[in-house]
Amino acid sequence: MTHQVRSYLHKDTSTFTHLLIDEARKRCAIVDPVMDYDAKSGRTSVASAKEILDTIRAEGLACDYILETHAHADHLSAADWLRHQTGAQIVIGGGIVGVQSIFAGIFNEDSRFATDGSQFDLLLQDGELLMLGGTEIRVMATPGHTPACVSYLVGDTDVFVGDTLFMPDVGTARCDFPGGDAGTLFDSIQKLLALGDDVQLHLCHDYPPSDRELSSVVTVAEQKKDNIHVGAGHTREEFIRMRAERDAGLEAPRLILPSLQVNIRAGAFPEPEENGVSYLKIPLNRL
Repeated sequence: MTHQVRSYLHKDTSTFTHLLIDEARKRCAIVDPVMDYDAKSGRTSVASAKEILDTIRAEGLACDYILETHAHADHLSAADWLRHQTGAQIVIGGGIVGVQSIFAGIFNEDSRFATDGSQFDLLLQDGELLMLGGTEIRVMATPGHTPACVSYLVGDTDVFVGDTLFMPDVGTARCDFPGGDAGTLFDSIQKLLALGDDVQLHLCHDYPPSDRELSSVVTVAEQKKDNIHVGAGHTREEFIRMRAERDAGLEAPRLILPSLQVNIRAGAFPEPEENGVSYLKIPLNRL
């Protein structure tokens, strides 16, 4: 194996950003980068993303891609800032255009906001291949949590799964966002569980119980054996019923409204108004 994965925790949002490195050719990709955001003041910062950027520069790496697994609802993306710093291309699943259309309506975006995915550099479909130096990255469509979710299979050893799966004792992602679907998520997870038992699944979040340490990675075998929602013996029908009951009692994510306005723009802010300031909207009684 000529690649390595390093994972960075953003504590405020319990989000893992991963740095994928092709060691032989000194190329890298950043998976699901986070922008710091203080909801009380409306202030943003790139301190967390800069930590990763500093590592890239210190080690003389060239950053080719910023890989987004979906339009996140729990943190703001630092993808656009990192693109300007590195020249990397922002990659996301082609289904993002549907997500943009949904939320353009919710936020009453004007005609300046394009819903064709043009804010991103590469819109990829299931099975498409990227090369990071000599490392193959294959796109796996894994919708269900959102209609645009993708996972990134690196060689035959590692997968970045976004929010599709959590650690076995936490289970799986919610499916009650617009366009989400529990049956679709179950089918997507089966694609991941059909990979080799030793394949490592790199997670976007972990919410561990008090008796377990935080973890960013788990094997397919561990998920098949122990996942409380989709492990051995759980049927598709049971999963759909469980998710409907569970999701009905969940609160909206703390940062869903600011996050989605930024993330459907590939991490950029809304266009500044005539005073030069960008604003985020809070639609009342829509979610």
